Amino acid sequence: MTIFKKIADRYHYSWVILKELVKTDFQLRYQGSFLGIAWSVLKPLMLFCVMYVVFVHFLKFSDGTPTYPLVLLLGISLWNFFTEATTMGLNGITGRGDLLRKVNFPKYIIVVSATVGSLISLAINMCVVLVFCIFSGTVHFTWRVILLPLNFLELYILALGCALVLATLNVYFRDIQHIWEIAMQAFFYATPIIYPLSMIIDRIGSDAGSLVCKIMLLSPPAQTIQDIRHNLIAPDTTPTVWNLIGSWWFRLIPVALTFVILCFGIYVFRKHSKKFAEVL
Repeated sequence: MTIFKKIADRYHYSWVILKELVKTDFQLRYQGSFLGIAWSVLKPLMLFCVMYVVFVHFLKFSDGTPTYPLVLLLGISLWNFFTEATTMGLNGITGRGDLLRKVNFPKYIIVVSATVGSLISLAINMCVVLVFCIFSGTVHFTWRVILLPLNFLELYILALGCALVLATLNVYFRDIQHIWEIAMQAFFYATPIIYPLSMIIDRIGSDAGSLVCKIMLLSPPAQTIQDIRHNLIAPDTTPTVWNLIGSWWFRLIPVALTFVILCFGIYVFRKHSKKFAEVL
């Protein structure tokens, strides 16, 4: 008990600051807005409606299954979380320069609080997705839903690792926020969010298409998003790295990359965090 008490006492101050920062950031995000927190649900729903009309109805981006609209909505919600978490984390340190100079506390809390705030928005969106899944009548839940906590944990770890690296770089190079915005647009179209992987195979042929799909799924965001779609909505029609790639070594590449990014982010952030207040 003594060990646990020492750990609790050591991180109690950090935990209190983290809770206050998360609460403050979440309240300020919608301050002055008439709809307030409802925007955390309305934004992805509006984006989903636009993309559904454009890409599914007009451009015919679909895998031909009745669950595809839900797969699209889920993918948009997950991608919005990753984009928001990394962007908010990127600007976390530079946006809290005054606080860093006045209060002495572990600086990683700022980045964590930004990503946790995005995680709260994701939880709200997932409730909406779950309601749609239940009332659509097209989703039949399987035992795979028990794997979802691990999938969401992996997605959060990936976002946190990226945010730590980006937040550090942004202190020294302010152009990084503009570069990341462009990079996220490129990653969005390189990840099967608005189009199914089956469309790639249909467009460029079975052999070449299958190879391209396997390469795409080696990307940690693509692997995680496809896993969540597979385990929650469409296990029979959603390809994942686990059923598309035969070798276990290749299957583990995106998972390993996720933890490498987190460890690298922690290392870079800890190495440079002592100079943040001075640079800012």
